[in-house]
Amino acid sequence: MTMVCARFLVSGRVQGVYFRASTREQALALGVQGQARNLADGRVEVIACGQMQALDQLEHWLQRGPPAARVDVVRREAIQAQSFTGFMVR
Repeated sequence: MTMVCARFLVSGRVQGVYFRASTREQALALGVQGQARNLADGRVEVIACGQMQALDQLEHWLQRGPPAARVDVVRREAIQAQSFTGFMVR
């Protein structure tokens, strides 16, 4: 099975609503490694590496986020493979 990596930029009300921690829970449940961090412009950046199907499922979840979030846009781009251990929240 081939591992792929993607960068997601999530816009909306996604900071201060448990978005990164919830993303970590979803990613780990899907076997995805990577990280989530707040950006200064109010977006959340998610770097995720795993099976293509797992990344597709994570993207679907990111479009909704946790209950207190309001997701407006999720942008996805393929990136070069990176090495992560687990899923970090920064």
